[in-house]
Amino acid sequence: MVIRENYLAKIRPFIGKDIIKVLTGIRRGGKSVLLEQIRDEIGSPNTIFLNFEDLGNQHLCEYNALHDYVCEKIGDSKEQFYLFFDEVQEVQGWEKAVNSLRVKFHADIYITGSNSRLLSGELATYIAGRYISFVVYPFSFTEFQMADPGLTFHQYIQYGGMPFLSSINFEPEISKNYLQDIFNSVVLKDIVKRNNIRDVDLLERIIAYALANVGRSFSATSISKFFKAENRTVAPETILNYLKACEEAYFLYRFKSQDINGKKVLKVNEKYYVADHGLREAVIGSNLQNVEIVLENIVGLELLRRGYKVYVGRVGTKEIDFVGEKQGDKLYVQVCYLLSDEATIQREFGSLLEVRDNYPKLVLYKEGSFRGNYEGIPAMRIEDWLAGKNV
Repeated sequence: MVIRENYLAKIRPFIGKDIIKVLTGIRRGGKSVLLEQIRDEIGSPNTIFLNFEDLGNQHLCEYNALHDYVCEKIGDSKEQFYLFFDEVQEVQGWEKAVNSLRVKFHADIYITGSNSRLLSGELATYIAGRYISFVVYPFSFTEFQMADPGLTFHQYIQYGGMPFLSSINFEPEISKNYLQDIFNSVVLKDIVKRNNIRDVDLLERIIAYALANVGRSFSATSISKFFKAENRTVAPETILNYLKACEEAYFLYRFKSQDINGKKVLKVNEKYYVADHGLREAVIGSNLQNVEIVLENIVGLELLRRGYKVYVGRVGTKEIDFVGEKQGDKLYVQVCYLLSDEATIQREFGSLLEVRDNYPKLVLYKEGSFRGNYEGIPAMRIEDWLAGKNV
């Protein structure tokens, strides 16, 4: 088992505190195992752990039933209890039960969910200001290699970092079947069911378009025109709603575009990235054939893991793949497959040289003979950067 220390380090300061810990992220991305790791680290006998996707707990999927069950378990005890509720969105009105248990007992509460709306709407009125949330992503490349040091970057590019893959030794056919199963679960349970989507075929076509165009600027209007060319009329508003549902399920991440010199967020040229590029391989294949956009996806998600708020940068007519912002600092990143010929060097470094501030700038590449830096801007192999090596 890979101990997910980067998440545990963030959660530890809040253990035992009167604040609800919320773990969110894509289905099967590692939230349940992380919840178990937190429980094991606490090591208290006063623990109640419930997974609400377990049919054995189906009778508790209503807030009164859950509340009564926990009250009976704790009884009159004045000791601290640790409550772990996995995939809590399956409980109707769960927020009422959680808030009541927080008030009623000396309880340290941890919950997981696979939809961002878990923390919106009515919930905000119940536990606003009383929770802290953590987004849990599939394995980074570092965690991927912790699962098996013999695994290669090539395998990571193709199959991604969904945690269970390490248990099946990345057998090609089994891995692809498993990833397709995850895709179907996310689509049916976290997108279709939760948004009452009727046209599942249209949803899958929009998803396939987004996955094929990972890292490329497109709009709802451009997708609408694409469908029109296939003799199918779809309103841009419908497309936007479906893409938003994919975001809420943590399946897609939308990176807004930022005018760097004008210091404003633009409403055009947004890009979408998938939570785990292995799902792209399962749905449309060709990760190794479209390696450059997959590398861009890997870097974009890694920046999110490292706590950056990420944008696509614009400097005049030039584009910078990623602008990461964190605690008042910035990092500008260009990603390419091959950094060798003069034209590529001029293109990748040229965009960064247009940025006039003094924040760090970096070019990441997979292959190439280039070494060192160009006019003060360093270049680094993507694999080394993912492993946490210094420039």
